[in-house]
Amino acid sequence: MRIVSGQFKGRRITAPKKLPVRPTTDMAKEALFNILNNLFYLDDISVLDLFAGTGNISYEFASRGTTNITCVDQDYGCIKFINETARSFEMSIQTVKSDVFKFLEKTTLKATIIFADPPYNFSLEDFSKIPELVFKNELLEEKGVLIVEHSKHTDLSQIENFSYAKSYGGNMFSFFEISS
Repeated sequence: MRIVSGQFKGRRITAPKKLPVRPTTDMAKEALFNILNNLFYLDDISVLDLFAGTGNISYEFASRGTTNITCVDQDYGCIKFINETARSFEMSIQTVKSDVFKFLEKTTLKATIIFADPPYNFSLEDFSKIPELVFKNELLEEKGVLIVEHSKHTDLSQIENFSYAKSYGGNMFSFFEISS
């Protein structure tokens, strides 16, 4: 995987093969950040990266100037890899080793952008729990957005606070916002 834009543009990051991950493709990542660049000043936001895996999305935010980034993953190897990579690039990324659902139940951390990339084989019920917990616990800052990455074969449009979805190859990004 590589960093698509920003201070570290073009830098390659090689994750250990044994990590239980499926990193977001460069094409999908670039498209996502084109949307986000039009919505936010990325150096002026806070990010919560759920099911962070390799930290791929967080490195992209950090490369673009975001300094308030928290990654949550339950896999020790993923957290260790994110910490090592963030240290080597001198990126300001905090990590939390936790089950994402337990974390969302207990945290008081608010973020402008909450990005979730759960396993693609999640049930619709499991996918639904993510926005349910985010909105119930008021974890988004005002005008914030929750983005859930999933397979194009999964439809999240019936979940409360769904706003819109964008498709890139086999990847989908569903956007959820506070209803006004």
